Amino acid sequence: MTTTLDAPAEAPVRNTKPRKRIGFHGLMLTPGMILLALLSVIPLVTIIAMSFSRVHLLGGVVFDNVGLIYWARLFGDLDLWVQWLRTIAFFVLTVGLEMVLGLGFALCLWKLVRARNLLLTLFLLPMFVAPVIVGLLGRFLTDSTFGLYTWLLGLVGYHGDILGGGTSAFLAVVAMDVWEWTPLITLVVLAGLTAVPQSIREAAALDGANGWQSFRHVLLPSISGVLLVALLIRSMDAIRYFDIISVTTNGGPADATKTVPIRLYETAFRFFDLGYAAVIGLVMLVVTILIARAFVRVLDRKGLTR
Repeated sequence: MTTTLDAPAEAPVRNTKPRKRIGFHGLMLTPGMILLALLSVIPLVTIIAMSFSRVHLLGGVVFDNVGLIYWARLFGDLDLWVQWLRTIAFFVLTVGLEMVLGLGFALCLWKLVRARNLLLTLFLLPMFVAPVIVGLLGRFLTDSTFGLYTWLLGLVGYHGDILGGGTSAFLAVVAMDVWEWTPLITLVVLAGLTAVPQSIREAAALDGANGWQSFRHVLLPSISGVLLVALLIRSMDAIRYFDIISVTTNGGPADATKTVPIRLYETAFRFFDLGYAAVIGLVMLVVTILIARAFVRVLDRKGLTR
């Protein structure tokens, strides 16, 4: 007689994938992250609500819903669009000059063997000066009566008021920003240059590459990621530039230096049109995010964000 034994039941397959746990470090960071989230979310929600409301400050803050009135006003505000064009021109000039000059100065410092640290320390001093102080210093140096730069320009035939003319005032505030923040680009690029392997440069020299060819085909591709990071850092600040213009010209003369941040400040704290100021601020936020996302995509394509 033969007996058949029942096949043993298969054991249920257990999910052996480890569960993700916050861990000790995550628990310690959680309160701070929640606080930062609240400090970011609450003002953002408030500004969004203000963009659809007429804000009354007398007798307490009161929001009266007005719908899309301020947003419709945005598209018909020709002065604001002109100020956006002026902001873009300021952005292109300052960031472009800072990148070119920063790269050139970084190459010069990189080639130095002696006294590099001393010269770099002196070169970085403008970066540690508060922008308000830079604006005050620039205003005194360009004063039409006793300014040093006015006297120097007078030697070459220019006798006008630097901050009194539209074009000259705009170029003056551009030069002040370039003077302050070019050292930052120089520092970032110099760090990237020192990280280029010596073997790559020696191989290029053995292949007969001259100085320009070595820079174009070896150094520049090697520091392209560093240049993009420096460009991202300065772009985020240049689009929101306020301090030096406010101290020197306050948007004048005849609105020649009035950028969007200056217009935002005037709308909110001079005319107390807080609803429309919220709309301008939200548009600035969107533009800043779009610029940041564009740079992040470029960095991601180069594999530098992984």
